Amino acid sequence: MTRPRTEVLAALADPTRWQVLQLLAERGEQTATRLAGSLPVSRPAVIKHLTTLQQHELVSSRRLGREVLYSANPSRLIETARWMETVGTTWQASLLRLKALAEDTGQSR
Repeated sequence: MTRPRTEVLAALADPTRWQVLQLLAERGEQTATRLAGSLPVSRPAVIKHLTTLQQHELVSSRRLGREVLYSANPSRLIETARWMETVGTTWQASLLRLKALAEDTGQSR
């Protein structure tokens, strides 16, 4: 992964960026103008959000004539989701060990 996972999560924490990504995933390639028509923010704001998403490799873009088309990059989300699952599993195991230790200590009194 070229960017730390925490930066990906920070990029996804913004509700508007999440909406932009969701729209791209549902509808396929879109221009910033088209995306702005479905969101409660201006086109320049959508472009800023797209830039952030692109910096974190969550979207990609390609030029078609005068337009720039953006699309979701699902592999980046899948990679982040797998990492989150691993972290969750690690925490679950740690919490189960802590619970067992607490129960053993409570019984030995």
